[in-house]
Amino acid sequence: MSRSLPHTLRARLTCGLVVLLALSCAAVGIAAVVTLRSFLTERLDQQLTQAGGTLPASLEHRGPGEPDGDNDHVDTRRQAPGTFGARLLHGKVTAAGVVRSGADTSVTLTTADKAAIAAVPVDGRSHRLDLSALDDYRVKAIDGDDGDVLVTGLPLSGVEDAVTRLVAVEAAVFGGALLVAGAAGAFWVRWSLRPLRRVAATAASVTALPLASGEVALPDRVPDTDPRTEVGQVGIALNRMLGHVESALGKRHASEERLRRFAADASHELRTPVASIRGHAELAGLHPDPVPAGVSRALERITAESVRMGGMVDDLLLLARLDAGRPLAREPVDLTRLVLDAVDDARAAGPGHRWVLDLPEHPVTVEGDSPRLQQIAGNLLANARLHTPAGTRVTVRLRQDEAVTRLVVEDDGAGIPADLRDTVFERFARADHTRPGPVGHGAGLGLAIVTAVAAAHGGTADVRSHPGATAFTVTLPARRTTSG
Repeated sequence: MSRSLPHTLRARLTCGLVVLLALSCAAVGIAAVVTLRSFLTERLDQQLTQAGGTLPASLEHRGPGEPDGDNDHVDTRRQAPGTFGARLLHGKVTAAGVVRSGADTSVTLTTADKAAIAAVPVDGRSHRLDLSALDDYRVKAIDGDDGDVLVTGLPLSGVEDAVTRLVAVEAAVFGGALLVAGAAGAFWVRWSLRPLRRVAATAASVTALPLASGEVALPDRVPDTDPRTEVGQVGIALNRMLGHVESALGKRHASEERLRRFAADASHELRTPVASIRGHAELAGLHPDPVPAGVSRALERITAESVRMGGMVDDLLLLARLDAGRPLAREPVDLTRLVLDAVDDARAAGPGHRWVLDLPEHPVTVEGDSPRLQQIAGNLLANARLHTPAGTRVTVRLRQDEAVTRLVVEDDGAGIPADLRDTVFERFARADHTRPGPVGHGAGLGLAIVTAVAAAHGGTADVRSHPGATAFTVTLPARRTTSG
């Protein structure tokens, strides 16, 4: 039912206007019809009173020997055509006649007609009577001089004809008025709602902006700001809200820019001391003099942690450069070869896993930055190796069609926890935020680099996971395909 109703405010206002006007026209029309019918009926009752019982009285004065029903001597003078008269004696109709244009005044009544005439109360008031032989009548019954009852009636056809003509005129006039009012109302509502459409257009243009990232230039403000109107009040509120949003976005963008510069500068500055620490630790480990076991172990841990810290610094520097929009290299890259090399490295690092390759017969070639694409494959395989137990089956698939290239890394491990699934590609995302992971598990930047590098190549990264099946999919534009 609701689907058939208009949905737009303009349509609803126009329909409401037309419906209200139609109800008003119907009320006026009904009142006019009722008033006209009542007025004409009163006039008819007055004519009945003036006519008295002249016609039925002449029916009771027939000459000697005249049979019942012989109306040759009926007095029709000063009687309107259609006037009906009937004489009743002891509740039975003894004579009846109707005035016509000719001399014949006879009328044939059925038993039902006679019963209806006999049922007319003798109270001096007019009543409606339906005669099958003569249609509807307005009749009045009075007492005669011979103990009989005289019934006089006038036809209602004139009243009904006048009412019918009035209804026809009303239908034509009101129908035309509704059409004109509907068209004019639609135009007026459309014109009146122009400010609201401008508000909606401004709001729609804001919703189309990428407010989640980057510096955003908000559109022009709503021009309708008259506080005396409802639309103007909405425009003022919307403009004030857009001002707050623009200020907040500007501050957020400035903060993000400062954070990016800090991350890039810090990462760049940390590379040298981290490398220095690693170098000194390795140099101390090569000292020819005997070194206590505890010191040797400490030097090994310093070297390992400096290597880990160096990798983290490199990752942060890469993310900062990608955030800054620095372009990557664009050259043909044999993605099949990169996947094979990455799987070989993963197999060497995780011999306890089962590594399965599902590659097409022909090499898959894309355009991009080879080291960064290598990093995507390596990070996905390292993620599967580090977060699944030994014996887990890890399948690497590579598919390409005319539109895209897809790299899928799927494992049959326990799956990603539900509370981490939506944030797995965020930086420093960890399954357990309360404590750092063990050595070698990274800092939660691997998948962040995957999605950032994929986005820099015009692609996407997503994950589907449930217990027993976790699949990371990287989608890249398939700009070039070579056949072997």
